[in-house]
Amino acid sequence: MNAPDTFATALQRKIDLKTKPQGSLGRIEDLATQIATVQGTLTPRMERCGLTIFAADHGIAAEGVSAFPQEVTRQMVLNFLAGGAGANVFARSVGADFRVVDAGVAGEPFGVDGLIDRRIGAGTASFLTGPAMTMDQCEAALAAGREMGTDGDYDAVAFGEMGIANTATAAALGHKLTGVGLDILVGRGTGLDDDGLSHKRAVLEKAAARTGELAPKEALAEYGGFEVAMMTGAMLGAAEARRIVIVDGFIATSAALAAVRIAPETRGAMVFGHKSQEQGHRALLDALDADPLLDLHFRLGEGTGALLAWPLVKAAAAMLNEMASFEDAGVAGPA
Repeated sequence: MNAPDTFATALQRKIDLKTKPQGSLGRIEDLATQIATVQGTLTPRMERCGLTIFAADHGIAAEGVSAFPQEVTRQMVLNFLAGGAGANVFARSVGADFRVVDAGVAGEPFGVDGLIDRRIGAGTASFLTGPAMTMDQCEAALAAGREMGTDGDYDAVAFGEMGIANTATAAALGHKLTGVGLDILVGRGTGLDDDGLSHKRAVLEKAAARTGELAPKEALAEYGGFEVAMMTGAMLGAAEARRIVIVDGFIATSAALAAVRIAPETRGAMVFGHKSQEQGHRALLDALDADPLLDLHFRLGEGTGALLAWPLVKAAAAMLNEMASFEDAGVAGPA
């Protein structure tokens, strides 16, 4: 029996001998197995979680694919810094650290305290007529993200995003990475009506026709956002650092898909926090063979769904470490 088999067998035995019928804790047992495997120990630590929100703007917003104006990205960054957004509230409620990164918001640099500046540019170009970013910009965003995915003393990390029109970006990127049709992937985003949704699909169909089959990094450069590319890098870095990556909704899942396409081993570190209401999310989850923990009918982003999954991840490790075995408790096991 090789070493991985020995570890897997010992881990399963530890879970099975807890004071419960075998398998009775369902997905919590699966989570405990995943956490222990990622950390490579039968006594994993799962005490600290940090949420990083990456913010950036998108040139495709000029094509009218969002119900909100582009300046909302900048306004929401300031709201995050003031502690007033949903993600702030949820982070406080579950005891997660919180930080915001300017990956490429339109306009001049903010120059405000508390905001992490990793600007690649003042928003991407419109991918309707050409690449959203250069390959050098894509590589810079990935590198900045990798660094942020490994810093701090975290056992689990979650990544959120803010960027008007980034559901259009996620749909186009997901289409190029999976081949799933845009009719399935394009949704209402921030609340488009039927006419707006039809227009958004038409714009993205035209944009997608510009290119053929693309490698993962090429797809990121052609159709990604600075925040999506940076989030992709952060997931790669966090997985390499043996951290659990709690994946949020539609946009975060497009970044997770890019990360897995770049480095397939990254998938083992990913826990999918929730299924969003954005139309294309299920298709991207299916492409990753992912079964999210929660379905709260969210369509907000910002890492909110990932944050609410954090207590389940923490509880799974606590079960493995703290729940008594039949022998410890003096309880008779199964016959």
